Amino acid sequence: MLSNHLQNGIESDNLIWSRVPESDDTSTDGVGLLNSRRDGGGGVDSLDYEVIENYAYREELAHRGKLYVGYYVAVKWFFSLLIGIGTGLAAVFINLSVENFAGWKFALTFAIIQKSYFAGFIVYLLINLVLVFSSAYIITQFAPAAAGSGIPEIKGYLNGIDIPGTLLFRTLIGKIFGSIGSVGGGLALGKEGPLVHTGACIASLLGQGGSTKYHLNSRWPQLFKSDRDRRDLVTCGCAAGVAAAFRAPVGGVLFALEEVTSWWRSQLMWRVFFTSAIVAVVVRTAMGWCKSGICGHFGGGGFIIWDVSDGQDDYYFKELLPMAVIGVIGGLLGALFNQLTLYMTSWRRNSLHKRGNRVKIIEACIISCITSAISFGLPLLRKCSPCPESVAESGIECPRPPGMYGNYVNFYCKTDNEYNDLATIFFNTQDDAIRNLFSAKTMREFSAQSLLTFLAMFYTLAVVTFGTAVPAGQFVPGIMIGSTYGRLVGMFVVRFYKKLNIEEGTYALLGAASFLGGSMRMTVSLCVIMVEITNNLKLLPLIMLVLLISKAVGDAFNEGLYEVQARLKGIPLLESRPKYHMRQMVAKEACQSQKVISLPRVIRVADVASILGSNKHNGFPVIDHTRSGETLVIGLVLRSHLLVLLQSKVDFQHSPLPCDPSARNIRHSFSEFAKPVSSKGLCIEDIHLTSDDLEMYIDLAPFLNPSPYVVPEDMSLTKVYNLFRQLGLRHLFVVPRPSRVIGLITRKDLLIEENGESSAVEVQQSTSRSVQ
Repeated sequence: MLSNHLQNGIESDNLIWSRVPESDDTSTDGVGLLNSRRDGGGGVDSLDYEVIENYAYREELAHRGKLYVGYYVAVKWFFSLLIGIGTGLAAVFINLSVENFAGWKFALTFAIIQKSYFAGFIVYLLINLVLVFSSAYIITQFAPAAAGSGIPEIKGYLNGIDIPGTLLFRTLIGKIFGSIGSVGGGLALGKEGPLVHTGACIASLLGQGGSTKYHLNSRWPQLFKSDRDRRDLVTCGCAAGVAAAFRAPVGGVLFALEEVTSWWRSQLMWRVFFTSAIVAVVVRTAMGWCKSGICGHFGGGGFIIWDVSDGQDDYYFKELLPMAVIGVIGGLLGALFNQLTLYMTSWRRNSLHKRGNRVKIIEACIISCITSAISFGLPLLRKCSPCPESVAESGIECPRPPGMYGNYVNFYCKTDNEYNDLATIFFNTQDDAIRNLFSAKTMREFSAQSLLTFLAMFYTLAVVTFGTAVPAGQFVPGIMIGSTYGRLVGMFVVRFYKKLNIEEGTYALLGAASFLGGSMRMTVSLCVIMVEITNNLKLLPLIMLVLLISKAVGDAFNEGLYEVQARLKGIPLLESRPKYHMRQMVAKEACQSQKVISLPRVIRVADVASILGSNKHNGFPVIDHTRSGETLVIGLVLRSHLLVLLQSKVDFQHSPLPCDPSARNIRHSFSEFAKPVSSKGLCIEDIHLTSDDLEMYIDLAPFLNPSPYVVPEDMSLTKVYNLFRQLGLRHLFVVPRPSRVIGLITRKDLLIEENGESSAVEVQQSTSRSVQ
């Protein structure tokens, strides 16, 4: 019965599709093939998100009952649970390690500077240097794909681009331990971006049953062999990474929806939300477990949550203008940051990193030494300030005892009742430094001179550090930069409006949101993340205001940070909007430069091997001849499927005549055609064929996709672009205008009850059925 369905499907397609000549020349009424990548596209490959409804797929689908469907859905939810637990545990481990390394470093440094500041500086520099060296060594020697934040690569994967090495087990290990070294070493970068990549790697490894190379695999969970299923799991992993980094489960869901995914549906929303909720539970449990003091210097820190609920209760109409100014500053500085990092990364790729891994390690170590010298040396040049009298009301101790870090750090001060405001920022972990900048009731803690000094130096360090051979996120550095100039504006507002109840910490929060909006160009997800990490819903309208302004200003100059980095790395992203010049183009014009190679339904093995070896196409139209001798397109066969057929050799036949699908058994399951995750899969060079094999034939009808997506040749390229991206396609046929219409489908035809009958509402509707 299924074979009859296949034959009927092919005949139906023969009636619908236009007749095409057998010539390969696309310039004369041929079939154009729109590929999602150009040949030789820098080592990247496209993913097959479209379901290939060939005979093997239909046969496998027919054998699945409701019990299997229920089991399949249950495994998806179980994997969502495992992704949440795994990502949460990875985040806990990273934060435990970073906080303890930083805590030991600061405690030892403060203990030594009681006797000698020079000895303290040497120890401080050496500890940072060892941590950064370990991170750079891991990345260069073990996991090169773990460098950077990883978000552009994950965004490309969810957009349909597979970059080899992005989701491997060694990449996961390199990301975890590399982040510990780079962040613990005090570089001007964060661990939040790498956590998104970490969650995606965990999700991918679970979907493929582990790692085969390191013998950490299991066969039973290998249900998700298709690129479509893996895409859903990776999406859950991305949301889990954000939820673990910021303790913002709702923000993680919205980040995955707004920033990284190109394809979304309601069922995926439920699983992503469930995964983020699990992460929140794991992180909360870990923090409660560490409150007893068994986690060393971790305590309640490490996970970003800056409670500013005791800050400014309300805002005034007069404050809207300086808040809008913060949005403009954020857009300008964010756009400048994107452009400077683009120049720096381009120079590194073209000049510096071509010299080998040793140069990459040396570069990271030099930047570490410069960062340590600046963070230790600048506070020495700053005069200490006496503790303000208002500190006693806030419950904050001033100054902090030696060896303690937080607000009001006593560093290189002559008396015990003084503190160094610049050391309060530099001699803290980034999370604690941001907490100090956001803190309420500490109005005169920082001077304008110290904030300007820190802004200039840290902004420069962030630009220089981003792009080195270590895992690097830009969320936390962006928050530090933005909160610095935001607090500066807050200081001006406090002095200008003396009678208003204004907190400088509120303006620091708005500045952080504005810089992230001006650099990364996120709006909804970033707004929710900022509300969740500050625990202050009253600030929501203000955050929305500065985000809208900063994004509008930034968009006037360049693209977002992740889009700029993706283009620099050669990741061919399909953005949400087509280019303007596509409005004047049609589909035929876009594919005229490509040569289409069509295959006959029954083809000689030698011809298949020759075609696969002589070009890099990943999809081939399959043509057949009717009884009257006319040439018709009957489907699309993928390169990966042809390689599987050549390697197995079980479908070779001696006769050059087509076989009746009902008279033969399909010897392949649908999962055999799936390409291994994050790898190239089979190559034609890996297949060995004898001279007898080359003289045999293959009937491609059971293995092709009989119903690929088709557009007419005069369709607007803008419309083709939207169709291609929204459906997550890899290939799209461009054909001449059809000669006839056999039917017209409306909403009524798609609203079918389970028993196959239409509802009462549908009966009252009418539709055009067919055109004879």
